[in-house]
This record gives sequence, structure tokens and C-alpha cells, in this order.
Amino acid sequence: MLIRLVCAVKDKKLHADLEKRLSTFDVQLKMCGRQKAPWQDLVRSCGDVFVVSKGLIPKPIESSVGMLNNLPEKPTTIILHDRESSEEHANLLASGADVVLYTGISMDSLVEAIESTIESRRQLNFVDRFDQRGRIKPKISDFISNSEDMQLFLDEVQQVVSTDSTLLLLGETGVGKEHLSKAIHAESHRSKGPFIAINMAAIPEPLMESELFGHEQGAFTGAVRSRRGAFELAHGGTIFLDEIGEMPMHMQSKLLRVLQDFEFTPVGGETSIWVDVRVIAATNKDLEEEISKGHFRQDLYYRLGVITLTLPPLRKRKEDIPAMANHFLNVYSKKLGREINRFSPEAVETLCAYSWPGNIRELINVIERAIILCKSDTITPIDLPSTFQAGPATSSSLLGGKDLEINAWKSKTLSEVRDLVLNQVEKKYLEMILEKTGGKIGDTAQIAGIHPRGLYGKMKKLGLDKSSYKYRNP
Repeated sequence: MLIRLVCAVKDKKLHADLEKRLSTFDVQLKMCGRQKAPWQDLVRSCGDVFVVSKGLIPKPIESSVGMLNNLPEKPTTIILHDRESSEEHANLLASGADVVLYTGISMDSLVEAIESTIESRRQLNFVDRFDQRGRIKPKISDFISNSEDMQLFLDEVQQVVSTDSTLLLLGETGVGKEHLSKAIHAESHRSKGPFIAINMAAIPEPLMESELFGHEQGAFTGAVRSRRGAFELAHGGTIFLDEIGEMPMHMQSKLLRVLQDFEFTPVGGETSIWVDVRVIAATNKDLEEEISKGHFRQDLYYRLGVITLTLPPLRKRKEDIPAMANHFLNVYSKKLGREINRFSPEAVETLCAYSWPGNIRELINVIERAIILCKSDTITPIDLPSTFQAGPATSSSLLGGKDLEINAWKSKTLSEVRDLVLNQVEKKYLEMILEKTGGKIGDTAQIAGIHPRGLYGKMKKLGLDKSSYKYRNP
């Protein structure tokens, strides 16, 4: 993260000297000592480190310093005092200040002390980011596979880990694009820097520029404080732009300018900020098709796709499903406090026969659900969702009933069995039509004779993802 250093210095000469010396640091420097209301500017600046003259702090000083300590950024406060009084310095420290410096010392010593405080703040940010979350660091070895396609893919990944080139990850929903981007970051030379993930589809369009590039106080109605954007937060590390295909056209042009020089201006700001970040973008859309439709800029596509990698879907690496299922069983059994240690052979066979439109994310959800519902130490087909229990649906089994798991019906009511079979018929039918239309919702709804909104509802209920069929369509 790019450290924000905000100074409110009362003495004009000291103000000028500090501005000259501190401007060479790897920080975003803001000097607000000469404004009409320097204290208010300081409080609303979104700063990490404050350097403030004692004479600019409103009385009572204890309350004012306490206000700084309660800001969302939990800033580090350095108070400049024009008197060398150990008693007064001790009182300021007791009121909540982190450092008190006597302005009568040499400029070199003063700047050195400020620099030391900034470095301590950087280390604090690093500890907060990695130690308090208690998460296991993603690794590229998490993707080890017996699939030839996946092994070739991982060979390509290993070649790009050590570079700073912009990376575009393609693949269906749920294949693990964000997890892979975290693993690439964790094994790169940027691993000590931040990893900032932004989902373009989750940000309201009016707020997207502020989310990416930040804003200054008063930039728009409601902007009572300055705010960092994702690019500034990612300084020294990696920014992950998920669902990049959902970015509006006007924001695509602004992102393109940033990718050229890695400089941007916050909303309402006057000074540009330079950042050192690696950009990894991801999408489940066919960007070349989006370009042909006029929904995505071709020049941005080329800028993002310096290196392009496509993660194989789970259905193309079914030989990995047993090992992955056992791994997630072990992880989530411990997490949920259940003593469930294996799958029955029939359950493994059922998992391998499924098409997994939701990919790894769906596999994790299915296993977590099975762990919760399982009544023994072994997961069997009965513990899997209803769409699994009858095995792979075929027209003969659905119409004749010979190949259905009849035993699974014994504990169900007639209406539950009817719903189970009906869901299988609808799913098989929609899979066939989506395959035919290449995942186009309008065409599929027209053939099926239902409204597109109703089709979306059925697809969500049955676990169908249109992007899965877009990749299959020749």
C-alpha cells in the first residue's frame, strides 16, 4: 500500500524544508499547514502518518489526539513541539501521540526520525495483512493435477510467476481464477506487498472510478473525507481485476490510460499518483466476442492480454476429482467439526460422472453440504444433492426408470420423487438446448418456449451456467 503522509506544520520555513525533503520519500505527501482549516483537512485526509505542529491541535489536546487515533485508518501521529520539555513531551505521549519531536534538532535528525516512523508503519501494515487473518497462503502447488491439459497449463504459469507482465486469466465460473492469481502473487517477488481484489460486476457504475482510483474530500456530495482507491492500496503488490468483461466502456478508456503509465488522478484531485503494481485481470466471457459486439475495447484487450492463460474446466480434468474431493473433505470436516473421513466408491463414481457446470466452487459446496448432512463416517450418494442421486441423466433412464437409483426413493415422499425426476428431465433438456445455442439465453428461451427471466430462474435452480456452453460451442 502507498503510505499517505499528511503534514500540518505551523512554521513557514519548517513547512517548506519538510516539504522539500519528504517529497523524495516513497509516500503520497500532502501538506495542509497553510490552508484555512489545517486541522479539518488533516482529519479528513485518509492519512496513515500525521506530522502536526502542537500549535495546530485544537484544545483540549487529549480529545483531539484521541479523535485521530479513532479514525478508520488508525494513523500514526507525530507531534512537532517547539520546546524541549521532557514533561510536556511525556504528557503528549500519554494523550495518545505515537512520537513527539523537538523542532530544534537538526533537519537531518528530524527527517530521519520521520522516515523511521514511516518504515515502522509499513511493517505494521504487513503484519496486519498477513498475521491476523489466519489463512493458509495460496500456492501454485494447490493446482497439482494428473490431467495433461492442467499440467501444460501449470508449466505456463510457472514461467510467468517471476515477471511483472500484465496477465489475463480466462475460464468458466468457479475454476479458481482468483485463487490462482493469489498463488501467483504469493510466489512472486511481490509477495511482501498487498494483494487487492476488485470484482467489476459487484461495483455500482457511478462508484467504480472512486473504487479504483480513490477520491478527494469534497469531490462529490457525501465525500466528507478523502478515500484511497484499489490501485493505491495495491502499491508494491498486485491488483486483481475480476470480471473485467463487466467494466463499462467509459471506465475501460480510463483503465487503459492507467495501464500505460501506472499514473492516475483521484476523483476531484489535481495531482497524479504513480503506483508500482502488477495487474492480473480475469473473466469468464469471450472478450473477442465482446469486442465484435462493441462491448469491450480492443486496445484494452491487447494491453491486458500481454500474457493470456485459460484454466481448464473441471469436466475436462475428471481424473482429478477423487483427489480434490478427498482434500476438501479433509479441510471441511475439520472446519465443521465432523468426523467424516471417506467417500463410498459409489459416491466417488457419482461425483466423477457429473458435468460440474459450477466447477471447483460447486464441488466445494457439494462436499460441504454432504459433510453437514452425513449421518455416518462415510459420504454415500444419498448425502449428495438430489441432482446427483439418480446418476447421469439419459433419455432412456428418465423415461423408463430402469437406471434410476430406486433405493434412494424409499425415504422420500411421492411429491419429492416427482420433483427429483422432473428436475432431471428439465436439466437434461436445457443442457441439450444450451449446447445447441452456445449458451445464448434469448435463443434457448425461444426454443424452450419460456420467458428469458424464467429460464434464468430454472438455470440457477438446476446449477446451469451459460458460460459453460459458450466454451463448448464450436
